[in-house]
Amino acid sequence: METTPIERTVFIVSDSTGITAETFSHSVLSQFEQISFEAIRLPFIDTLDKAKSVASRINRCAQETGAPPLVFSTLVNPESVQQLRDADCTLLDLFGTFVTHIESALGVKASDFVGRSHTAGQAEQYERRIDAINFTLAHDDGQFIHDLEQADVILVGVSRCGKTPTSLYLAMQYAVRAANFPLIPEDFDRNSLPATLAPFRKKLFGLSIDPDRLSEVRNERRPNSTYASLRQCRQEVADAERLMRMEGIPWLSTTTKSIEEISTKVLDEVGLDRRMF
Repeated sequence: METTPIERTVFIVSDSTGITAETFSHSVLSQFEQISFEAIRLPFIDTLDKAKSVASRINRCAQETGAPPLVFSTLVNPESVQQLRDADCTLLDLFGTFVTHIESALGVKASDFVGRSHTAGQAEQYERRIDAINFTLAHDDGQFIHDLEQADVILVGVSRCGKTPTSLYLAMQYAVRAANFPLIPEDFDRNSLPATLAPFRKKLFGLSIDPDRLSEVRNERRPNSTYASLRQCRQEVADAERLMRMEGIPWLSTTTKSIEEISTKVLDEVGLDRRMF
């Protein structure tokens, strides 16, 4: 007998982009697989009037659904936060939860400045991130082999195993100059890394993938081709993993991992400092 899944509404409220609250909510709510969550993201709630409007929307939702929604908030203005506290919801005040303890530990009060983590004072970090993105785009899929000495990390692996999205995430999130380079059958026949990569062995990190999943991904790009055949995928993955083991390159399978997990592992293995924004 099938049971009807439990459904709950989740509001993600922020005075800025809402990325912090959204990421936290995903991590927490993923622990409750038996419940289906409808997430409503409300960014840039940076005035008291906007906060009052959000509170009214939360109350309407509670009345219509018969269940108080969950609210993940990174609002810092006390009056705006109070609007959410007075609403018919279960409030998860992320900043308030931690700031109070930090104020006590440091002996100073927080500034309660809206959008503090995204001010122009981080212009230098912003420029580094743009520089990293430009570098990564120029060095995608081995298309530009010059200036690899400037790379922080070089991802290697078979075509369509997740190198490009991981490289871009590293650049955008952490200002990491990430190049990526495909391993191809010619490399396996030669039984060695491409000569271009040899001088940068310490910067290399390998990505692999389950052959069945790789076949699915490749079929979306080139249906019914030899390139996408399960036999070809199995051969390439086996050869790539053998080559990476032989060359002493750290690697992991991307099959069941999120891009955040992959990137964190890359940063840890290559020894890069995480550059948060």
